[in-house]
Amino acid sequence: MLPFKKILCPTDFSGPAAEALQRARELALHFKAKLLILHVAPPVPVPYQPITAPAPAPELTPVFNTPSYQLEIINSAEKALKELIDQQIPPNIEVQALVATGDPASEIVKLADQENVDVIVIATHGQTGWRRVVFGSVAEKVVRLAKPPVLTIRAPEETD
Repeated sequence: MLPFKKILCPTDFSGPAAEALQRARELALHFKAKLLILHVAPPVPVPYQPITAPAPAPELTPVFNTPSYQLEIINSAEKALKELIDQQIPPNIEVQALVATGDPASEIVKLADQENVDVIVIATHGQTGWRRVVFGSVAEKVVRLAKPPVLTIRAPEETD
């Protein structure tokens, strides 16, 4: 496990994720480890059409093109990751930006297995009560399912 050679840091581009990235960057510098930064884009739901619905008229064009919209989301995430790396990761850290699509916790755990990472550094948004029950916690699921150790970084306290 130690020294770390590969560190995975998922990001949703939020404030807490920035805190986790800062800690992951410090670990990568200390251990001269490769830093994998992952963003999991939500899948675009396919519009439901009943089987009995008539086919659209040939002169009408679809308003919503699911595959091209999904590609736009992925391209936007790749661009945001590149900007994040350019602004926050020093050139002496080996870094790789990755974008996946699907359930965030599942994709994080799957990538950690595929890449054989030594540690996952992930933010927790500190949700409690009904928000946690309704939305669940990606960090909690990752802690439960991941094989490598998971370092959770709590969201900073908000000041009024």
